Amino acid sequence: MSKKILIFLIFIIAPVLTGLYLQVRFLSGSPSQNNQTRNISQTTPVEPLKQEEKQEIENKIFKNELLDIPDTSDVSNDTLAKVEQLINSFIPASQSPQVSSQKKQPASSQFQTFLVTRVIDGDTIEIEGGEKVRYIGIDTPETVDPRKPVQFFGKEAAEKNHHLVEGKRVGLQKDISETDKYGRLLRYVWLGESMINLVLVKEGYARVSTYPPDVKYQALFIDAEREAREKGLGLWGNSIPANQNQCLIKGNISSSGEKIYHLPGGEYYDKTVIDESKGERWFCTEEEAQVAGWRKSKL
Repeated sequence: MSKKILIFLIFIIAPVLTGLYLQVRFLSGSPSQNNQTRNISQTTPVEPLKQEEKQEIENKIFKNELLDIPDTSDVSNDTLAKVEQLINSFIPASQSPQVSSQKKQPASSQFQTFLVTRVIDGDTIEIEGGEKVRYIGIDTPETVDPRKPVQFFGKEAAEKNHHLVEGKRVGLQKDISETDKYGRLLRYVWLGESMINLVLVKEGYARVSTYPPDVKYQALFIDAEREAREKGLGLWGNSIPANQNQCLIKGNISSSGEKIYHLPGGEYYDKTVIDESKGERWFCTEEEAQVAGWRKSKL
């Protein structure tokens, strides 16, 4: 933990936990030999605070004598270690904030892990026990649907997914729904600290495709897709099927006037022809289509 982060935490927590008295410890610390950041958890264990020291600090608090946080460059390792010890002694372990400069990231170790026995396509896998898992929030081009031809960039997406997870243990994170209408588990798939759903979108192998209520990481997916499109990665490269805006979502207007958008791979996607003279249009993202007043096709 750096000195500056520790000082900041003390300053915030102090009014509630009588932590203001910690500044006295700073003032009594011996000057350091240099201004480099030091990790308190790696210092030599220090002697516990004595009762008379605590009493002296308490008196100063009530006298309002503690007003300024000193320059952290004059704070000794021993003093900082005692400060950290004091914070931990005042707050129950179950409620204590983690005094650390490292931001915790989700990882597969936080979820139940399973061996991936087979990659079915770019967004579906099979795990030990035979259950199939559909990645939440994304969609890759079809490669195995017998009713449809292999779609553009489908093989590349499936190969990428195979390279990422087949034969490896992955963590499965649930959102709200347990399964889709086909009985497949709906999950975010983690390998270490990487979410495979997000990796596929970010590298241009998948599009954003969210179905409420499973929208926990929707904002991340949308940002990742935007970045992939701007860089021309994968699906968004120069070789994708052409339309005026290089976008693939079809915004159709039905005979009754209802605005419905179709995603690649949808049952009516290939049959839908966009007539811009009638107000129909192409969209690059589902978010864009929804904001414009279109709803997602149910098929």
